[in-house]
Amino acid sequence: MSGHLVLASGSPRRLTLLRDAGFDPEVRVPPVDETPLAGEDPSAMVQRLALAKLHSVVVAGETGLAADTAVVIDGEVLGKPHVPDRAEEMLRLLSGRTHEVVGGIAARHGGHDATGVVTTRVSFRELPDDEIRAYVTSGEPLDKAGGYAIQGGGGRFVTEVDGCLDNVVGLSLGAALELFTVLGVQVPDRPGGSSL
Repeated sequence: MSGHLVLASGSPRRLTLLRDAGFDPEVRVPPVDETPLAGEDPSAMVQRLALAKLHSVVVAGETGLAADTAVVIDGEVLGKPHVPDRAEEMLRLLSGRTHEVVGGIAARHGGHDATGVVTTRVSFRELPDDEIRAYVTSGEPLDKAGGYAIQGGGGRFVTEVDGCLDNVVGLSLGAALELFTVLGVQVPDRPGGSSL
């Protein structure tokens, strides 16, 4: 990519995905409250938060990218559990069922913004309580939306992924590259089709 890219995220997973795609972004952590608004649709929420993150650290004239991810089941948004009891609750809720991972992306370039939303369906096998407790004890789920990391220990719970796997990790690269293309950003060559 020509020029400088700002990643408006402290997520090491998003940074790794972008580096693997040939980018070398500068990381700026956005000071954004991720609390959902009352009655807010998950797709609207992740798009709002991605834009808020982008606007908080990427100034006009810069090229930047931000994302927000939510795990949704039965219409309920599962954020980051932060504490072990909540992580166990979330994993019990996801056990043996299919949920959606909704990812919002916002990009800025040349004084213009573009946004997108990607939805991936993820199915879990039945999770015994002792396995849930062991995973929560590892500490991995506490800062992950929905209480699991598909690229880490949570991957062994997954029986099927319908849609973009990168989106579940934290950033749909295909969708991000599409937004960059719309905005006129030069992007590295990468095989693969549309994700938006």
